[in-house]
Amino acid sequence: MKTKIEKENLQATSLYDLVFVGDPQLSPDGKKVIYVKKKITEDREYASYLVMIDRESGEEVAWTSPGSRHLDSSPRWSPDGKEIAFVSNRSGENQIWIISAFGGEAEQVTSLKNGASRPVWKPDGTELLVLSESTPKGGDEKEEKRKKALVVEELHYKADGKGFLKGKHTQVVVIDRKTGDENWVTDAELNHSDASWSPDGKQIAYVRSRREEKGSYVQSDLFIHNLGEECEAERLNSEGSSFIAPRWSPDGSSLSYIGHNFEYESATLNRVWTVEIESKKFTCLTETIDLECSDVLISDLHWGIEPSGAVWNEDGKALYFLASEHGNTGIYSIHLDGTLRQIAGGDRHHYALHVAGGEAAVAISDPVNVGDIYTLSLEGESSIERITSCNEEVLSADSLSTPQPYTYESRDGLNIQGWIMKPTSFEEGKQYPTVLEIHGGPHMMYGNSFMHEFQLLASRGYAVVYTNPRGSHGYGQEFVNGCRGDYGGGDYDDVMAGIEAAVAQTSFIDSEQLFVTGGSYGGFMTNWIVGKTNVFKAAVTQRSISNWLSFYGVSDIGYFFTKWEVGADLDEDPTKLWDHSPLKYVDQIDTPLLILHSELDYRCPIEQGEQLFVALKHREKKTKFVRFPESDHNLSRNGHPELRVERLNHLIGWFDEHLESEKN
Repeated sequence: MKTKIEKENLQATSLYDLVFVGDPQLSPDGKKVIYVKKKITEDREYASYLVMIDRESGEEVAWTSPGSRHLDSSPRWSPDGKEIAFVSNRSGENQIWIISAFGGEAEQVTSLKNGASRPVWKPDGTELLVLSESTPKGGDEKEEKRKKALVVEELHYKADGKGFLKGKHTQVVVIDRKTGDENWVTDAELNHSDASWSPDGKQIAYVRSRREEKGSYVQSDLFIHNLGEECEAERLNSEGSSFIAPRWSPDGSSLSYIGHNFEYESATLNRVWTVEIESKKFTCLTETIDLECSDVLISDLHWGIEPSGAVWNEDGKALYFLASEHGNTGIYSIHLDGTLRQIAGGDRHHYALHVAGGEAAVAISDPVNVGDIYTLSLEGESSIERITSCNEEVLSADSLSTPQPYTYESRDGLNIQGWIMKPTSFEEGKQYPTVLEIHGGPHMMYGNSFMHEFQLLASRGYAVVYTNPRGSHGYGQEFVNGCRGDYGGGDYDDVMAGIEAAVAQTSFIDSEQLFVTGGSYGGFMTNWIVGKTNVFKAAVTQRSISNWLSFYGVSDIGYFFTKWEVGADLDEDPTKLWDHSPLKYVDQIDTPLLILHSELDYRCPIEQGEQLFVALKHREKKTKFVRFPESDHNLSRNGHPELRVERLNHLIGWFDEHLESEKN
């Protein structure tokens, strides 16, 4: 039996007791909700299973078995509401399974060599669309089992979290519901995603990656595939853009999608678009609205959620979508005439959305709630109902700290938003050591979502400060573009002004006991800070960048990210790259620095941490290097549970060590 965490007793190992919910799906008749519940088992492995809720009785039933290391996900109701397709690894790798909506055993319906994902029912329920990786042409299964060299011919040949791609590409496959027969709709040596059926079942829309253009694989095309004897595929767009989650209008005449045209490259706002199939007329419905139309709110407990896209209402005159602003992610609607309405907002994180008719099922988190499932009306007065209470048996409200928002002016007059968390043991009149947290991206945002790391620091007697400096999403296009080409400039000023303002606006922050940490871009900024100031007593840099010169060519995104973000490529202006590299200023680093890095991080490869560690150690600076095996860039969010806990213990242990030395 789980023991309720009492005040001040939150530990890194409390992670093992939490449950995480997501991907809620309303039944076609609206009477039931099925969702995914994920937990950490007693043998410290992840397991996820499907849970069914009867909305009338409130009864909640585990619909698939929560077996150790079984990962069930992506539940999707059949059009008649009698069956649920889902993804499971119970046969050894991810395949599509189907279970009755009335109970019973699940049956496996795919046995694809490279697994299957993203099931989508045909409107008449006779077939399913799935995604599966194709084996490289000329590949030999027996040959693959022998040791052999990896032959690389494509620029994009590795990806964080996936490793070496080995010439495989994601394809669209149609699966017959009864026989399991496969029909591979696509075969181009490109990646296909976000496949969906037209209302009449005669066409499929999907997104396809482009051939390498302008040094980037991130551009994509929007296709309509006509099913039939000729199997024609038609590209709707001419220029490469960023397309996410195309969704058919009720009459099948148009598609909606979330995306942009790279006007500001990696800092471009996602917007809501429609395209008329016949005329190929593209319309940006949010063109005049300075709003990020996707969920970019950071949490260390919610990761890898499939985007809901912009979903049409029943009459085809409006769309529902998630959008992020000022530290919150809410539900919005946009009418085809451009009228915007916020349907559900507040200081919270709406991180998963499913629309059925005039209702929605949604997963919501806030700073003191890990996440639960809710239902709400999308039309008229929005009435919201909470239908799960997943972590109340584990987390006591008294053991958590509620962040308080604050605003401040940066050194050039820019207004910045941030939050301050008091220690859970807070007493008036006392001062507390304080940790400044810096988010990654940089084009993401902190805000009103549950952060286990922050709550853990608060439970250990630290105040926590976190801000959204320029470069963060949630404050408009100009703001999110504000750090590009100027890493370590205005963004550094924003971060430092943030901790200075927090000290000035409170009486409980001990200005002599300040600490700093961040990951990815936040790791870069941590490295940059300790090379510029000694105001912090100790620092922890995580999955960081230290050298932009060597980042080019070794990162899975370095060959375009460096130019987009820092403003130059290696062959164009190496001096600029070096000037923005924290490693250049290593002689000025006197702050004790702990370096945490994953060995399989292909986003910010571990050589970035290695260079920094050796440079510091060579100069006899105080440092320590912790390498996490079999872990990628997302260790803190979805890494092995035991390594996630170890990371937290190293982080807090480093701060505690230097806090104690100050006291002595």
